[in-house]
Amino acid sequence: MSTLKIAVQKSGRLNQDSLKLLKDCGIDVNNGKDQLKVSVSNFPLEILYLRNSDIPQYLEDGVVDIAIIGENLLIEKGKKVEIIERLGFSKCNVSLAVPKDVISDELTYFNGKKIATSYPNTLQSYLSKNNIDAEIHVISGSVEIAPNIGLADGICDIVSSGSTLFKNGLRETQVILKSEAVLAKSSTLSAEKKAILNRLVFRIQSVLRAKNTKYILMNVPNDKIDEVTNILPVLKSPTLLPLAEEGWSSLHSVIEESKFWGVIDELKSAGAEGILIVPIDKIVL
Repeated sequence: MSTLKIAVQKSGRLNQDSLKLLKDCGIDVNNGKDQLKVSVSNFPLEILYLRNSDIPQYLEDGVVDIAIIGENLLIEKGKKVEIIERLGFSKCNVSLAVPKDVISDELTYFNGKKIATSYPNTLQSYLSKNNIDAEIHVISGSVEIAPNIGLADGICDIVSSGSTLFKNGLRETQVILKSEAVLAKSSTLSAEKKAILNRLVFRIQSVLRAKNTKYILMNVPNDKIDEVTNILPVLKSPTLLPLAEEGWSSLHSVIEESKFWGVIDELKSAGAEGILIVPIDKIVL
């Protein structure tokens, strides 16, 4: 039987979030110290721990079948691989930043200026698109220090919380692109490996659906059930269970966590009482 080879970042936050996702999917991830290739005992999967910057090339060459990788890196490397699922973690911007004493937020500030970056292709494409003529200095790490040592007038780098910029006396002015972790695949998969991938994607989607969704329970007067149901976005229809008190039912449904506070007042006004919100582990459709 074929085994699907998945690449994940060797170390760092993307590594931790990737392994957590696989574990949430029921994948038995149990690698020893410093192992770079690990077989999974309960799923036809082999995990390869690779340097982040190498993963796009391995994907394109078919050395690995799939990978969890930052979308920004795929764009920078320009590799011919397909993104099959956005994973919702490791979100960041690839942004332009300037010293905090620079007043201008305009992109035209960079005309004739020097920009330090680890993302020269992404930056050059953005500058060309906006008719900005700037000099690009490629740096492999510690980009934030470039303006402080006189190497550049600004930088283009990954921005998550912005704390690193702040500590180095910089501020974000232009967002070039928004990125997050994605599941990407090689174009060389066999039919058998595609079938395994479909099984894995099914599990991943079940986990992702549950992350921002909660199970909601409430007591509702029977004559208010239709009104309450219309307020709630549900999978198909809510579950109703009669209460011991005549004329009342327990209504069970699901709701996106981000929408709960927006509808809570409507639910109460419609007569809902004893509202409970419960975490969901998986949602299988």
